[in-house]
Amino acid sequence: MQLTLFIAAAILYAVCALLPSRQGAAISAVTAGAWALHGAALWPDVFAHGTVRVGFAFMLSAALWISVAAYWIENRNFALDGMRRMVMPFAALAAILPPLFPGSLMPVQDQSPAFGWHVVVAVLAYSILTIAAFHAVLMAMQEARLHTRSATTGWLGTAIDQMPALLTMEKLLFRLIGIGFVLLSLTVLSGIVFSEQLFGHALRWNHKNFFALLSWVLFAALLAGRRWRGWRGKTALRFTLAGFATLALAYVGSRFVFEVVLHRGFV
Repeated sequence: MQLTLFIAAAILYAVCALLPSRQGAAISAVTAGAWALHGAALWPDVFAHGTVRVGFAFMLSAALWISVAAYWIENRNFALDGMRRMVMPFAALAAILPPLFPGSLMPVQDQSPAFGWHVVVAVLAYSILTIAAFHAVLMAMQEARLHTRSATTGWLGTAIDQMPALLTMEKLLFRLIGIGFVLLSLTVLSGIVFSEQLFGHALRWNHKNFFALLSWVLFAALLAGRRWRGWRGKTALRFTLAGFATLALAYVGSRFVFEVVLHRGFV
Protein backbone atom coordinates (compact mmCIF):
# COMPACT_ATOMS: atom_id res chain seq x y z
CA MET A 1 0.00 0.00 0.00
CA GLN A 2 2.77 2.42 0.94
CA LEU A 3 4.69 1.65 -2.27
CA THR A 4 1.52 2.29 -4.27
CA LEU A 5 1.09 5.70 -2.65
CA PHE A 6 4.69 6.68 -3.41
CA ILE A 7 4.34 5.65 -7.06
CA ALA A 8 0.98 7.39 -7.43
CA ALA A 9 2.43 10.60 -5.95
CA ALA A 10 5.41 10.44 -8.34
CA ILE A 11 3.10 10.00 -11.34
CA LEU A 12 0.92 12.94 -10.31
CA TYR A 13 3.97 15.14 -9.76
CA ALA A 14 5.17 14.27 -13.28
CA VAL A 15 1.74 15.01 -14.72
CA CYS A 16 1.67 18.33 -12.89
CA ALA A 17 5.03 19.30 -14.38
CA LEU A 18 3.70 18.71 -17.91
CA LEU A 19 0.32 20.42 -17.64
CA PRO A 20 -0.04 23.63 -19.70
CA SER A 21 0.15 26.88 -17.75
CA ARG A 22 -3.37 27.87 -18.74
CA GLN A 23 -4.86 24.94 -16.79
CA GLY A 24 -4.45 26.60 -13.42
CA ALA A 25 -7.30 24.79 -11.67
CA ALA A 26 -6.06 21.38 -12.84
CA ILE A 27 -2.49 22.21 -11.78
CA SER A 28 -3.64 23.20 -8.30
CA ALA A 29 -5.81 20.08 -7.91
CA VAL A 30 -3.13 17.68 -9.15
CA THR A 31 -0.49 19.33 -6.96
CA ALA A 32 -2.71 18.98 -3.88
CA GLY A 33 -3.49 15.35 -4.70
CA ALA A 34 0.15 14.42 -5.27
CA TRP A 35 1.22 16.22 -2.10
CA ALA A 36 -1.44 14.44 -0.02
CA LEU A 37 -0.47 10.99 -1.36
CA HIS A 38 3.21 11.72 -0.83
CA GLY A 39 2.65 12.78 2.77
CA ALA A 40 0.39 9.80 3.51
CA ALA A 41 3.12 7.45 2.32
CA LEU A 42 6.07 9.26 3.87
CA TRP A 43 5.30 10.39 7.39
CA PRO A 44 3.71 7.30 9.01
CA ASP A 45 6.90 5.40 8.25
CA VAL A 46 9.25 8.13 9.50
CA PHE A 47 7.83 8.25 13.03
CA ALA A 48 6.59 4.83 14.08
CA HIS A 49 6.88 2.47 17.07
CA GLY A 50 9.28 4.60 19.10
CA THR A 51 11.78 5.03 16.26
CA VAL A 52 12.76 7.61 13.67
CA ARG A 53 13.70 6.44 10.19
CA VAL A 54 16.88 8.17 9.09
CA GLY A 55 18.37 8.18 5.62
CA PHE A 56 19.17 10.43 2.72
CA ALA A 57 16.10 9.30 0.75
CA PHE A 58 13.64 10.14 3.51
CA MET A 59 15.32 13.48 4.23
CA LEU A 60 15.31 14.42 0.55
CA SER A 61 11.73 13.21 0.09
CA ALA A 62 10.54 15.20 3.12
CA ALA A 63 12.35 18.32 1.90
CA LEU A 64 10.69 18.14 -1.51
CA TRP A 65 7.30 17.42 0.10
CA ILE A 66 7.54 20.66 2.07
CA SER A 67 8.98 22.48 -0.96
CA VAL A 68 5.89 21.53 -2.97
CA ALA A 69 3.71 23.01 -0.22
CA ALA A 70 5.81 26.20 -0.23
CA TYR A 71 5.47 26.48 -4.01
CA TRP A 72 1.69 25.93 -3.82
CA ILE A 73 1.30 28.68 -1.21
CA GLU A 74 3.58 31.12 -3.05
CA ASN A 75 1.89 30.46 -6.37
CA ARG A 76 -1.43 31.66 -4.98
CA ASN A 77 0.07 35.14 -4.58
CA PHE A 78 2.59 35.25 -7.43
CA ALA A 79 2.79 33.72 -10.91
CA LEU A 80 5.52 31.14 -10.30
CA ASP A 81 4.89 28.66 -13.08
CA GLY A 82 8.61 28.37 -13.67
CA MET A 83 8.94 27.08 -10.12
CA ARG A 84 6.43 24.33 -10.87
CA ARG A 85 8.40 23.26 -13.92
CA MET A 86 11.50 22.82 -11.76
CA VAL A 87 10.13 21.55 -8.45
CA MET A 88 7.72 18.89 -9.72
CA PRO A 89 10.24 16.68 -11.57
CA PHE A 90 12.49 16.69 -8.50
CA ALA A 91 9.49 15.93 -6.28
CA ALA A 92 8.57 13.00 -8.54
CA LEU A 93 12.07 11.60 -8.19
CA ALA A 94 12.14 12.19 -4.43
CA ALA A 95 8.79 10.42 -4.01
CA ILE A 96 10.14 7.12 -5.32
CA LEU A 97 13.46 7.19 -3.44
CA PRO A 98 12.27 5.99 0.03
CA PRO A 99 11.11 2.53 -1.18
CA LEU A 100 14.43 2.09 -3.00
CA PHE A 101 16.63 3.33 -0.13
CA PRO A 102 14.75 2.67 3.15
CA GLY A 103 17.55 3.93 5.41
CA SER A 104 17.66 2.69 8.99
CA LEU A 105 15.65 2.97 12.19
CA MET A 106 16.95 5.00 15.11
CA PRO A 107 15.42 4.24 18.56
CA VAL A 108 14.13 7.34 20.34
CA GLN A 109 12.26 5.89 23.33
CA ASP A 110 14.92 7.16 25.75
CA GLN A 111 15.34 10.53 24.10
CA SER A 112 13.89 13.79 25.34
CA PRO A 113 10.54 14.65 23.71
CA ALA A 114 12.25 17.76 22.38
CA PHE A 115 14.41 15.55 20.16
CA GLY A 116 11.45 15.11 17.83
CA TRP A 117 11.22 18.88 17.52
CA HIS A 118 14.90 18.98 16.60
CA VAL A 119 14.23 16.58 13.72
CA VAL A 120 11.18 18.54 12.56
CA VAL A 121 13.02 21.89 12.65
CA ALA A 122 15.97 20.37 10.77
CA VAL A 123 13.67 19.09 8.01
CA LEU A 124 11.90 22.46 7.81
CA ALA A 125 15.22 24.33 7.57
CA TYR A 126 16.46 22.04 4.81
CA SER A 127 13.15 22.32 2.96
CA ILE A 128 12.89 26.12 3.06
CA LEU A 129 16.47 26.50 1.90
CA THR A 130 15.81 23.95 -0.85
CA ILE A 131 13.00 26.06 -2.27
CA ALA A 132 15.29 29.11 -1.89
CA ALA A 133 17.86 27.31 -4.05
CA PHE A 134 15.19 26.69 -6.71
CA HIS A 135 14.39 30.41 -6.55
CA ALA A 136 18.05 31.28 -7.04
CA VAL A 137 18.38 29.02 -10.09
CA LEU A 138 15.24 30.50 -11.65
CA MET A 139 16.47 34.02 -11.00
CA ALA A 140 19.79 33.22 -12.66
CA MET A 141 17.94 31.86 -15.70
CA GLN A 142 15.61 34.86 -15.70
CA GLU A 143 18.55 37.28 -15.58
CA ALA A 144 20.36 35.41 -18.36
CA ARG A 145 17.31 35.67 -20.62
CA LEU A 146 17.10 39.41 -19.99
CA HIS A 147 20.74 39.93 -20.93
CA THR A 148 20.69 37.72 -24.01
CA ARG A 149 17.20 38.83 -25.05
CA SER A 150 16.58 35.33 -26.34
CA ALA A 151 13.21 34.47 -27.83
CA THR A 152 10.62 32.60 -25.82
CA THR A 153 11.13 28.92 -26.63
CA GLY A 154 10.35 25.68 -24.82
CA TRP A 155 8.07 24.95 -21.92
CA LEU A 156 10.57 26.22 -19.31
CA GLY A 157 11.44 29.35 -21.28
CA THR A 158 7.80 30.30 -21.57
CA ALA A 159 7.29 29.77 -17.83
CA ILE A 160 10.34 31.91 -16.98
CA ASP A 161 9.07 34.76 -19.15
CA GLN A 162 5.79 34.71 -17.23
CA MET A 163 7.43 34.97 -13.80
CA PRO A 164 7.36 38.12 -11.63
CA ALA A 165 10.01 40.82 -12.05
CA LEU A 166 13.49 40.13 -10.73
CA LEU A 167 13.04 42.59 -7.85
CA THR A 168 9.94 40.72 -6.70
CA MET A 169 11.75 37.40 -7.02
CA GLU A 170 14.64 38.81 -5.03
CA LYS A 171 12.33 39.88 -2.20
CA LEU A 172 10.81 36.40 -2.14
CA LEU A 173 14.28 34.84 -2.13
CA PHE A 174 15.49 36.81 0.88
CA ARG A 175 12.23 36.17 2.70
CA LEU A 176 12.81 32.44 2.28
CA ILE A 177 16.48 32.71 3.25
CA GLY A 178 15.57 34.67 6.38
CA ILE A 179 13.07 32.03 7.50
CA GLY A 180 15.43 29.21 6.57
CA PHE A 181 18.33 30.82 8.43
CA VAL A 182 16.32 31.11 11.64
CA LEU A 183 15.34 27.44 11.38
CA LEU A 184 18.91 26.43 10.54
CA SER A 185 20.17 28.36 13.57
CA LEU A 186 17.70 26.50 15.79
CA THR A 187 18.79 23.22 14.21
CA VAL A 188 22.47 23.88 14.90
CA LEU A 189 21.84 24.96 18.48
CA SER A 190 19.52 22.07 19.30
CA GLY A 191 21.88 19.68 17.52
CA ILE A 192 24.65 20.65 19.92
CA VAL A 193 22.39 19.76 22.85
CA PHE A 194 21.18 16.43 21.46
CA SER A 195 24.55 15.32 20.10
CA GLU A 196 25.68 15.15 23.73
CA GLN A 197 22.79 12.79 24.52
CA LEU A 198 23.45 10.65 21.45
CA PHE A 199 27.24 10.53 21.34
CA GLY A 200 28.40 11.75 24.74
CA HIS A 201 30.03 14.86 23.22
CA ALA A 202 28.77 18.44 23.05
CA LEU A 203 29.79 18.66 19.40
CA ARG A 204 31.45 16.14 17.11
CA TRP A 205 33.73 17.73 14.55
CA ASN A 206 32.82 15.39 11.73
CA HIS A 207 32.02 16.17 8.11
CA LYS A 208 28.28 16.56 8.80
CA ASN A 209 28.70 19.17 11.52
CA PHE A 210 31.46 20.93 9.58
CA PHE A 211 29.32 21.38 6.48
CA ALA A 212 26.25 22.34 8.53
CA LEU A 213 28.19 25.08 10.31
CA LEU A 214 29.79 26.19 7.04
CA SER A 215 26.33 26.50 5.52
CA TRP A 216 25.20 28.56 8.51
CA VAL A 217 28.21 30.86 8.10
CA LEU A 218 27.51 31.35 4.37
CA PHE A 219 23.85 32.24 4.92
CA ALA A 220 24.77 34.50 7.85
CA ALA A 221 27.32 36.28 5.64
CA LEU A 222 24.74 36.66 2.89
CA LEU A 223 22.14 38.22 5.20
CA ALA A 224 24.76 40.49 6.77
CA GLY A 225 26.03 41.52 3.34
CA ARG A 226 22.48 42.21 2.24
CA ARG A 227 21.82 44.32 5.34
CA TRP A 228 25.01 46.39 5.47
CA ARG A 229 26.55 46.14 1.99
CA GLY A 230 23.43 45.89 -0.15
CA TRP A 231 24.41 42.55 -1.73
CA ARG A 232 22.10 41.45 -4.48
CA GLY A 233 22.13 39.95 -7.97
CA LYS A 234 24.84 37.43 -8.79
CA THR A 235 26.55 37.78 -5.42
CA ALA A 236 23.35 36.85 -3.58
CA LEU A 237 22.69 33.95 -5.95
CA ARG A 238 26.21 32.56 -5.54
CA PHE A 239 26.00 32.68 -1.74
CA THR A 240 22.55 31.08 -1.80
CA LEU A 241 23.63 28.17 -3.99
CA ALA A 242 26.92 27.72 -2.10
CA GLY A 243 25.07 27.68 1.24
CA PHE A 244 22.55 25.16 -0.05
CA ALA A 245 25.27 22.95 -1.57
CA THR A 246 27.16 22.74 1.73
CA LEU A 247 23.92 22.07 3.60
CA ALA A 248 23.12 19.25 1.17
CA LEU A 249 26.57 17.77 1.78
CA ALA A 250 26.03 18.02 5.54
CA TYR A 251 23.27 15.42 5.69
CA VAL A 252 21.96 14.13 2.38
CA GLY A 253 25.43 13.80 0.88
CA SER A 254 26.96 12.12 3.91
CA ARG A 255 24.01 9.75 4.37
CA PHE A 256 24.14 8.83 0.68
CA VAL A 257 27.80 7.85 1.04
CA PHE A 258 27.12 5.80 4.18
CA GLU A 259 24.04 4.03 2.84
CA VAL A 260 24.74 3.56 -0.85
CA VAL A 261 28.53 3.59 -1.16
CA LEU A 262 29.61 2.13 2.19
CA HIS A 263 26.39 0.16 2.93
CA ARG A 264 26.36 1.29 6.56
CA GLY A 265 23.40 2.14 8.78
CA PHE A 266 22.96 4.94 11.30
CA VAL A 267 26.24 6.58 12.26
